[in-house]
Amino acid sequence: MADMPLPWPLSGSLDLSRTAVVVIDMQTDFCGPNGWIDRLGQSIANTRKPIEPIARLLKAARAAGMTIIHTREGHRPDLTDLNPVKRWRSRAHGVGIGDESNLGRALTRGEPGHDIIPELYPEPGEIVVDKPGKSSFHATEFDNVLRARGIEAIIIAGVTSDCCVQSTMRDASDLGYDCILVTDGTQAVENTNHEGMLAVIAAHGGRWGASSTADEINAMIAKVAEAA
Repeated sequence: MADMPLPWPLSGSLDLSRTAVVVIDMQTDFCGPNGWIDRLGQSIANTRKPIEPIARLLKAARAAGMTIIHTREGHRPDLTDLNPVKRWRSRAHGVGIGDESNLGRALTRGEPGHDIIPELYPEPGEIVVDKPGKSSFHATEFDNVLRARGIEAIIIAGVTSDCCVQSTMRDASDLGYDCILVTDGTQAVENTNHEGMLAVIAAHGGRWGASSTADEINAMIAKVAEAA
């Protein structure tokens, strides 16, 4: 028998004041021309696919006055927050974190490649969380920010589905947040990895949360906002 999709939100009622849109790592280094992924000789075609769905999601969330949080993976310029294992593994690709790339040093805070792409750039008042790891919760104030705002549910989008997105969703679920993944608002560099992670996340009704398209989620947001 096929798994039934997980309902969302689990409370049965979407509370926009307690729901945040989290856009993960839509940075030039991951999905912009001449960024780190591009410098490694890998295609950014996939990591750019979520741009339009995320833009539509952000438009709906902004109109509804929702909490919007953007994350950026990267390290201090002196690399004191970069452990040797992560640096070694990043260099196995050919250009390591902190090494010179097309747009400054790869995944290093303050460099052009580290910043969020212009198409999805945060608006004034939106929160940006800089993180040194895959999960948005690792060594950051992310959990404190969510709890201070009374956030209970998270709409998750961004890149990459097989790395930072799923890492964040797993940790969020363990911490008690009611998550939904924007299926067309996330991607991986490799199609097989992306499709595999979507299958893993959807298994058993939703291992760490629900999943839906940007337009389906936007319709939910609009319905609640119009009724308010």
